[in-house]
Amino acid sequence: MGTRNAWEKTRQDHAKESAEDYVEAIYRLESQARDAGDDRRQVRLTDLADQFQVSAPTVSKLLARLESEGLVSVQPRSHIELTEEGLRVAEQSLRRHQIVVDFLEKLGVSAHQAELDAEGIEHHVSQETLVAMQRFLES
Repeated sequence: MGTRNAWEKTRQDHAKESAEDYVEAIYRLESQARDAGDDRRQVRLTDLADQFQVSAPTVSKLLARLESEGLVSVQPRSHIELTEEGLRVAEQSLRRHQIVVDFLEKLGVSAHQAELDAEGIEHHVSQETLVAMQRFLES
């Protein structure tokens, strides 16, 4: 029974991985625009297609799923915004990502490689392990 649960968790992690990557990307694109002083800059479908190097229909399909999950609001032929829940998920995902990056760097992994590795680890790490990583970083 334990193995079945482990596989189930992995399948669930994979299912939410794309959602987290997309809301994180939307959050980062919005933040970059604000940091550049461009409060009117809005995230568009083409921005995400370029970032993930996928087709517009692929992004459109995923955005429809994210919208049905209440994570984004898509304005047809206009822009994409994170909902309050999407913002929460993005911030949580970015926090997990940063803990993993910091942990790997503390172990001696280069900053570049830590960023690359964190992209996969962040979606599969348990809360228990994440808390242990944070404790290690704070010690």
